Amino acid sequence: MTYHQHDLSYDWLGIHLENPFILSAAPPTDELDMARDGLAAGWAGVVLKTTSVEGNPVRLKYPMMSSFGTASHKICGLGNIDLISQYHINDVCDRVAALKREFPSKMIAASIMGSRKEDWQSLVWQLRRAGADLIECSFSCPQGSMGEAPGRMLAQSVEATEKVARWVKEAAENTPVLIKITPQVTDIVEVARVLKRAGVDGVTASNSVPALMGVDIETLEPRPSIFGAGAYSGMTGMAIKPLTLRTIAEIARNVDIIISGNGGAYSWGDVVELMAVGASNVQFCTLPMHYGFGVIRDLTSGLAGYLDRKGFAGPMDIVGKALSRIKGQEELVAPHSRATIDLDTCVGCGNCFRACRDGAHRAIDWDSEKRQPSVDRDKCVGCAQCMQVCPVSAISIREEFGDNVHTFAYGIPGEHGR
Repeated sequence: MTYHQHDLSYDWLGIHLENPFILSAAPPTDELDMARDGLAAGWAGVVLKTTSVEGNPVRLKYPMMSSFGTASHKICGLGNIDLISQYHINDVCDRVAALKREFPSKMIAASIMGSRKEDWQSLVWQLRRAGADLIECSFSCPQGSMGEAPGRMLAQSVEATEKVARWVKEAAENTPVLIKITPQVTDIVEVARVLKRAGVDGVTASNSVPALMGVDIETLEPRPSIFGAGAYSGMTGMAIKPLTLRTIAEIARNVDIIISGNGGAYSWGDVVELMAVGASNVQFCTLPMHYGFGVIRDLTSGLAGYLDRKGFAGPMDIVGKALSRIKGQEELVAPHSRATIDLDTCVGCGNCFRACRDGAHRAIDWDSEKRQPSVDRDKCVGCAQCMQVCPVSAISIREEFGDNVHTFAYGIPGEHGR
């Protein structure tokens, strides 16, 4: 494989990043040796897994991971019941200092959570003394809600979000602060606005999505099963990318605030998507847990090649480029649309015929002898259901509006991080 040499570095919140790929606060950053290996492999920075004050009880339960997907791709979504690091702030500060000595040009950050003002500010002060480049605050795990509503995430209360964000930024002073929020709110824009008002430097958008990952139909035990019982998980992985894209886009369209993308990115192509709707870098968790830290080579090479091909000078040129194309449904035009099948690419599986026959407009005919589909142009309205089931992207939609023609088709660059 040829690895492109395009310069991916840029300055972000006063920090020089060698590329936009960050290891998020998650299992890959919970051990010093793992964080060290990730940085050595080429990741631009790490956010050490969420820590707390000394004395805060940490009661991790194992097994804590579960997943769902097909037999050929088991980790479409990865669930975990892992909320916080087993290491408290003193250990984490030692690691921040050690990593800064060894990797002075990398971004070394840490994630924190607290249950009162003194805890939040103490954590910040200790990380500043240790030399952290950035502090991320987890407002998106059910670790307490500052008295608002037991069991809720902190970021689900606008009032508590603003109050705690002010505490943190007051203690952080010139050290950049990101607040990690949750998509599980009525109005994500309102949350971002109060964080802007509180004076923090940016948001991490967003986090895992609460989920029940599955039930074993033989034992009727939820997954993961811990001695026959289970709990709701935080789901990550490619399954949540559409939710993350919307979360980032809504914030970027309405609030002038820096966004670090997090949740669902599984390839360099996904990174382009998240940056195109407003993220200025992207954090990863599930991808390196699946393929290992070495996947960074594919990410950097793929993004560099994309920048070369599109004529972009650097990653920041991508940021927000898709936002103007996101419209309300009532604003969209109504073109004359029809499906087109590339028979040279078609593998004759019949998926499009069955999907159209039983789920759309019965506009695809099937030649059983040739194993070949064809489109009945009088019946086809271009709904694009056939595109969704084609395994080889042989179907596109030709859209005509006045004298203009547009093609809606699926190209999947950098799929699965490879």
